[in-house]
Amino acid sequence: MSLPLEGLSAIVTGAGRGLGRAEALELSRLGAAVVVNDYGRPGRDGSGETSAAPAEEVAAEIRAEGGRAVSHVGDIADFDTARRLVELAVSTFGKLDILVNNAGILRDRMVFSMSEAEWDSVVRVHLKGHFNTTHFASVHWRERSKAAGGPVYGRIVNTSSEAFLAGSAGQPNYAAAKGGIVGLTTSTALALAKYGVTANVICPRARTRMTADVFAAVPEFRSGTEPGDGQLDPLAPEHVSPLVGYLASPAAARVNGQLLVVHGGMVAVVERPRVAAKFDSAKETFSYNELDALLSPFYEDRPANETFAAAEVLALRRG
Repeated sequence: MSLPLEGLSAIVTGAGRGLGRAEALELSRLGAAVVVNDYGRPGRDGSGETSAAPAEEVAAEIRAEGGRAVSHVGDIADFDTARRLVELAVSTFGKLDILVNNAGILRDRMVFSMSEAEWDSVVRVHLKGHFNTTHFASVHWRERSKAAGGPVYGRIVNTSSEAFLAGSAGQPNYAAAKGGIVGLTTSTALALAKYGVTANVICPRARTRMTADVFAAVPEFRSGTEPGDGQLDPLAPEHVSPLVGYLASPAAARVNGQLLVVHGGMVAVVERPRVAAKFDSAKETFSYNELDALLSPFYEDRPANETFAAAEVLALRRG
């Protein structure tokens, strides 16, 4: 019996640790050959040495399990680096089939305290990084589709956050970048559908090095790799990676332009925004007084703290 991703190749960005590592390992277990990208930070031994970069550690781990993997060290927020990353996948495995955008950083601060550099760095890595890899992957798929005279196989899984959905007061840069990724995803889904490519976005909740200051440690749980034995940390990245594997698979061919929240043995499909109310002007256009007469009573009856943000997603749990 063949594996669902057998014969396919994938890129996972930010895969040296945390979510990206779990996702790269999952894709490999499902049969994909994987390009493991990471920025090239010091190894996990804490020695400060960079000779064994995290990306190569994960690639070696995949190969040790019998899979196929190569590492790529570089900043995907750099346009040319993203081009070389896609070229590496194509030259090594013959083609690219799956792109998982995961790389990111945090620079948390309230909007009135945030520096320009803190804003720019987060938007650059998250939003520009997602665009860069998506651009070069889409060029590859479009060219393949034209050569084949029809659709090809392509899957994009992007990474947003509940910080965008629910609003996060201390993360205006992160929430804005993650909201931008949702817009990028839905636009990409429509643009590439005719080529056989799907694009979806997940909002994962996981305990990783990047979120160490967000989620308190839970020492009674292990950080193992096999969910299902009742001892896995509810915020372990391994709760997220199976969904990425599914969205990357042929089984998810009809899943496109979707946003899913995932953590702790739970997946929630988030509905697109709906129009709550509509008002028409009595004349050709609105006046201030007419808008006051229509909108002020409408908002008077709504909860004072209710905004476009969907804070209820933070309460989602399995069961």
